[in-house]
Amino acid sequence: MRSIRPSSTTRRGGGTRRGTSPALTAVALASALALTVTACGSGDDTAGGESSATASAGDGKIRIPSDLADRLKEHGIDLDKWRNGDWKNWDKDDWLREANDYVNPIIEDLWDPDRMRDAEQPDPEVAESDISGDQGVTDPTPQPVPARAVPPSYHDNAPTAGKVFFDSPEGTMVCSATVVQDPANPGRSNMVWTAGHCVHAGKKGGWYRNIVFVPSYNDAGRPSGEIEGAARDEVAPYGVWWGDWAQTSDQWIEQGGATGGDGAPHDYAVIHVTPEKGGDGKSLEEKVGSALPVDFNAPAVPDVESVTATGYPAGAPYDGQKLFSCEDRPGRLSLGASEPTMYRIGCSMTAGSSGGGWVAEGSDGKPALVSNTSIGPVTSGWLAGPRLGDEAKGVYEAVSDKFAGR
Repeated sequence: MRSIRPSSTTRRGGGTRRGTSPALTAVALASALALTVTACGSGDDTAGGESSATASAGDGKIRIPSDLADRLKEHGIDLDKWRNGDWKNWDKDDWLREANDYVNPIIEDLWDPDRMRDAEQPDPEVAESDISGDQGVTDPTPQPVPARAVPPSYHDNAPTAGKVFFDSPEGTMVCSATVVQDPANPGRSNMVWTAGHCVHAGKKGGWYRNIVFVPSYNDAGRPSGEIEGAARDEVAPYGVWWGDWAQTSDQWIEQGGATGGDGAPHDYAVIHVTPEKGGDGKSLEEKVGSALPVDFNAPAVPDVESVTATGYPAGAPYDGQKLFSCEDRPGRLSLGASEPTMYRIGCSMTAGSSGGGWVAEGSDGKPALVSNTSIGPVTSGWLAGPRLGDEAKGVYEAVSDKFAGR
């Protein structure tokens, strides 16, 4: 894509808009593309030989798998210092980046309700990008579809949906995510699907920290004011689940960026989670009562009758505390001749919905996750998500295989 001087810029992290972007057309698709939640990819490499045992350090507020302690030491990370705030050191030389560098020690009670409520997105300026040079199979811009509020309880009406929280150099951040099935542990999945930019900063950074998943966040759909001072189990009734492993595409790590849609066709990730406080022996899937299959052979875009995207939009006019969804027939969006074509739907959801699952009728005729929210224009109105093929399947299977039999 060729970058051009923007006619307007915006902040996706809660800032104000300053002007509007040119209208998108089927002939000349010149758009201000922005990752819908953060400027935030890793291959299917895995580190073998891990033990499922956990160890405590210091006052017991931080728990780590036994193999992780050794990996932390290899990177010069002192557990006591990490627990006491050294994780806030974002020096680029110390920011772990490679696929096997992912570390995420549990720090109990770090994510309290107020910290969750106040999480937002990084606020990079959005550059406009001219992607009209190679339209490929780009369809006309879809009409905006107003997002519909998912009625509470969210657990009853969208049991696989939830929020991902994490820390970045810009502060506490948020995305959306979906509980998915684990082929190696049927009925006992601890796997979550989200966007690559919700776990890794892409070409200019590394793995985010303190990554957690909260299923059915704010299950009762309380307004923001009522969450302030709420008990943790009111906001996270099915617990806080820490990402003990995460993987995304090599392409996201190498190409991913905050503006212009860089890396967006490969913007997906799988997080394996474990309960913060040990739990009751139940897996995430058992805890929430459901997990979606992932279809890597979904019908071609023109053959998909409808897709439903779900997430927690946080950019105005939304506040990130409630769950919404959009249903539309997807079209195609091409960001470059050499890149996979993306799905695109009309939807008014904003930043915060990134990583949220897109569900359609899979190749077997049953509902399945076929994509996730990745990018959208500055002014909202549509969302685009990657098509999931062999590369995405490789990431998914690598995480499943890593925890097979555990």
